[in-house]
Formats: sequence, structure tokens, C-alpha cells
Amino acid sequence: MSRWRSTRTGSGTFTAARIISGIGAVFALIEVLYILMILFGANQGNAFFRFVQSLAEPLALFFPGLFDLGNYNLGVLLNYGLAAVFWLVLTGFIARLVTR
Repeated sequence: MSRWRSTRTGSGTFTAARIISGIGAVFALIEVLYILMILFGANQGNAFFRFVQSLAEPLALFFPGLFDLGNYNLGVLLNYGLAAVFWLVLTGFIARLVTR
């Protein structure tokens, strides 16, 4: 036997929260894809790489160059990884506010 969950908010807020969380996940996925392409040595002259780079760099906001570790790959992993986590946390927080 199942029970319907009663809430005082409409289903539209849950849909909006899912959309907001989905946008954050897409932004984080772009950052992770860029990190993987750098770490695995993708051809930086390739059109797909440049496309992903053109999306990832603006989404990284102020994180690139935040930590200069001396190792380029480790720096990309840390800086762009922080940007990915930032988008997940920020959109998760906004989605939670929308559902209230």
C-alpha cells in the first residue's frame, strides 16, 4: 500500500528545482569533460576541444589560476574541479530555496 505525499507547494516548484539542478549538472559536466580532455592529452587544435574549452573557461569564473601548483595538469584538475563543485553546490542551494 502506498501513500500519496502531501505537500503545501505545487509540483511546479519541484520541476523548477529539477531544472535548476540539471543546469548545474550540465555546467559541472562541461568542466569535468574539459579536465578529462586536458589530462588525457586531447589535441588542442581540434574543433571539439576548442568548443568545450570555449564553454568551460567562462563557466570556471574566477577559479582558473586560483592555485598555481607548478604542475599544469594538477592545476587544471584542482581549479576546474573546484568550478564544477561550485556549480553543483550553488545550483543545489538555489533549487532548495525554490522548493521552500
